[in-house]
Amino acid sequence: MKALILAAGFGERMRPLTETTPKPLLKVGGKPLIEWHLEKLAAIGVRDVVINLSWLADQFPAALGDGSRFGLNIAWSREGAAPLETGGGMWHALSLLGGQDPFIAVNGDIWTDYDFARLPRAPDGDAHLVLIDNPAHHPAGDFQLLPDGRIASEGERKLTFSGMGVYRPGLFRDWRKVIGDTPGSLSDPPRFQLAPLLRAAMRRNAVGGEHFTGRWTDVGTPQRLQQLDAELATGPVAG
Repeated sequence: MKALILAAGFGERMRPLTETTPKPLLKVGGKPLIEWHLEKLAAIGVRDVVINLSWLADQFPAALGDGSRFGLNIAWSREGAAPLETGGGMWHALSLLGGQDPFIAVNGDIWTDYDFARLPRAPDGDAHLVLIDNPAHHPAGDFQLLPDGRIASEGERKLTFSGMGVYRPGLFRDWRKVIGDTPGSLSDPPRFQLAPLLRAAMRRNAVGGEHFTGRWTDVGTPQRLQQLDAELATGPVAG
C-alpha cells in the first residue's frame, strides 16, 4: 500500500516561521513533523510514499533524501509555485500512487499518536476518514459519524476530520462534474478542494470512518507548535 503526505501549503498562519521553512519541516520533539509520519508509515509496512510539494519545495529532498534512511522510497509530486489545494494535489499525485489501488493520505502539518495500522487496506466505499473530537479552534466540526460507521456531511453531532484517511482513486472519477467550472478547476494542473468530492461520495453512502480519541494536534500556529514541542519533551510517545 502506498501513502501520500500533503505538504504543499504555504503555512500562512505559521508565519514568520514558514517564511524560510515549510511547515511540515518544522521540528517538534526533536525532529520535523513530517518525519513522525514517515516513521509511522514505515512501521506498518508502507514502502512507497509520495509527498506533494510547492512552497519551498527544494527543502524537502534536501532534508529527507530518497527515503532510504526511513526504509522508504519517496517520490515527489511537484505542483509548481502555487499549491493545488487538497483535491487538486491528491489528483495530481494519483499517477505516482499507482492509479488504481487504495492509498493512505495524511496532512503533513498534523501530529498524532494514532496507529496507522488501524487504517483499512481496502475501504468499504470511496474513502475511510479518521474523525476526532472538535478542537477549540474548530468547534463546529465537519462531518457526522453514523452508528453504522458511515459518515454524513450533515448532522447535529459533527466531529472534525483529522487529516488522515484511506482513499480509492475512484473518488475522483467525476471530479470535474462535482467541482464545476471554477477558475481553479480550469487551470492546468487543476486546483480544487477535496471536501466537495467527499460530500458527494457521502450522499452515495460511499464514505466510512472511525472516531479517534487519542492525541492529535493541528500544528497551525507558532503557539500550537511550541505547546506540542513542550508536551513531547515531558514524556514518551505512544503509537
